Amino acid sequence: MHTALCLVLIVLATTGGEVSMAHAMKRTGEVRSFAPRSLLRFLRRALRQPWLWLGLGLLALNFFALLTLLSWENVSFTIPATALSYVTGALAAWLLLGERLTPLRWAGILLVAAGVALAALGS
Repeated sequence: MHTALCLVLIVLATTGGEVSMAHAMKRTGEVRSFAPRSLLRFLRRALRQPWLWLGLGLLALNFFALLTLLSWENVSFTIPATALSYVTGALAAWLLLGERLTPLRWAGILLVAAGVALAALGS
C-alpha cells in the first residue's frame, strides 16, 4: 500500500511541478538573447513568478518521493511505473494549459500507458 501511495505522489508531484513550471515560463516570456544581461533580466522575471516556486517545490517533493520508492522497490519496477507521469503530464497540458495533442501524440500516450501496465504485470 505504501508503494502505491508513493507512486501516486511521484506522478502527481511530477505532473504538477512540470505544468507549474511551464505556466511560469509562458508568463515569463521567451529567452530572446543569450547575452549575460538579457539572461539576468529573464531570470529576474522568472524568479518573480509564484508558479515557478510552486513548480520547484513539487519537483523537489517528487525527487524525495522517488528516492523513497527506490529504497523500497527495484529500479526495474520504479522507473517504468513513474512513466505514468508522461500520461498525466500530457493530459494536464491539454486540460490546464490548452495545448493541442495530435492523434499521433495520443497514440504515444496510450503506448506509454500500455508499457507501464506491462511492466507492472511483470512484477
